[in-house]
Amino acid sequence: MEVILFVKAALMGIVEGLTEFLPISSTGHLILAGSLLDFGQSVGADKAKVFDIAIQTGAIFAVILVYWQRIRDTVTGLGSDPKAQRFTLNVILGFIPAVILGLLFGKAVKAHLFTPTVVATTFILGGVIILIAEKLAAKRPAPRVQTVDDLTLMDALKVGLVQCLALVPGTSRSGATIIGGMMLGLSRKAATDFSFFLGIPTLVGAGAYSLYKERALLSLADLPLFSVGLVFAFLSAWVCVRWLIKYVSSHNFVPFAWYRIAFGLVILATAHFGIVTWAE
Repeated sequence: MEVILFVKAALMGIVEGLTEFLPISSTGHLILAGSLLDFGQSVGADKAKVFDIAIQTGAIFAVILVYWQRIRDTVTGLGSDPKAQRFTLNVILGFIPAVILGLLFGKAVKAHLFTPTVVATTFILGGVIILIAEKLAAKRPAPRVQTVDDLTLMDALKVGLVQCLALVPGTSRSGATIIGGMMLGLSRKAATDFSFFLGIPTLVGAGAYSLYKERALLSLADLPLFSVGLVFAFLSAWVCVRWLIKYVSSHNFVPFAWYRIAFGLVILATAHFGIVTWAE
């Protein structure tokens, strides 16, 4: 493969890693980056879609690395530690709604909702919701749920249901779970941590399912290109996750809200002038 194609794959991986866990929608940014880089034209439109989903696995490896101590303690404690058992059950319960609704409505969403108007609307609406959530958080007393270990089964299920909003293009999985979690009574730190943990089965499952479903499109010759995207997604996500954990300890998400609103306007402008094809 030509070197420029590997450079494009690396840039796509960086975009994925930097945006996957921020409340700004990695999907929207990957579409924009892919269009500007002509990535779909370089590798084929269908293969580019699989690539976008597959490299999410690289990003989630960064979460596993950052939270490795907690994950290891949870796995080793499953046989005897009630806290580890409850935490695992919460993650599984939060993951189930996305599986069910994704299988039931995933095709319909891709067929009917991936339009510039929908993507731009969800970006802008998501920004407004973040502004409202932050205003409410400033007036509210101490959050009911301080850490992920304080979550009840109902809390986990509610956050899992909120995560399903990310089926709508431009919503942002991390944005839905973090901001939704805060509005449900989770602290900023608890909502962010649970969003990361919930992303592990969600993104790994989506990547594995996409690779299996579209396996006829792929061959061993594609492995180097996918590996480059995955590695750069991992590296950039590792930096982003570590930064975000520190950020939420002393900052709010208002800057991301205004960014989403501005990006929504970018979507409308690029679609209107034919610069980007906002389609799945």
